Amino acid sequence: MSEYEFVLSSGEKIPVVINTRRGLRNITLRPKTRPLREIHISKPLMTPTTAALRFLEQKRKWCERIFANAPIKEHLHPGDEIEFLGWRVLLVHDAARRANDFIENDDGTAKLIVGGDADMFERRVRDFIRAQFLIAVKQMVRGAPRELWPRRIAIRDTSTRWGSCSTSGTMSFSWRLAFAPTDVMRYVVMHELAHRVHMDHSPAFWQTVSQLYGFGVERARRWLNVHGGELHKYF
Repeated sequence: MSEYEFVLSSGEKIPVVINTRRGLRNITLRPKTRPLREIHISKPLMTPTTAALRFLEQKRKWCERIFANAPIKEHLHPGDEIEFLGWRVLLVHDAARRANDFIENDDGTAKLIVGGDADMFERRVRDFIRAQFLIAVKQMVRGAPRELWPRRIAIRDTSTRWGSCSTSGTMSFSWRLAFAPTDVMRYVVMHELAHRVHMDHSPAFWQTVSQLYGFGVERARRWLNVHGGELHKYF
């Protein structure tokens, strides 16, 4: 257990790990939200611990914002219902099965029957969602002009960026967008496709995003800014 704790306004106690480093000139602060929620502080050799803790308190608003945007992980179990890619899905475990089975209903609900050992349940659910997310991204890309299509699509698990587009034509997307409304997910895809024309965020770029997305682009963008942190609550 850490010797020090940082108490959030919510009451959650975040362990604080303080390290002394030779040659360091200033105090550095690094909040971590995974795999454990901790705050790491590095301080110069002659800097007292009390000074490091005062510095942490001065950065309270920043730290509060980081942990608020990265909610505590929720574990998934058989019988839970989650939403992804526009479906409300009941999770079921059947150890006798070797493969997953996804059953769609006409009312927008579905059932994911997960096979294999119980201790692999969450991992198999995660891998299924990642695979389906890639399929959905490719379908959205195909709805855009062919000259904007990426040369390669990569799926990532990033905490600060929902998508990116390299000059080589590779587009990367955070698979956690699968938990967002599909119109929000489509906004990110169109955003990155627009970078095939404008590798900046100029007015011309935003005009291209609007042309690709159509009506409601600002609503989708606003949803992501407000609720993006919620997409990290699983796994």
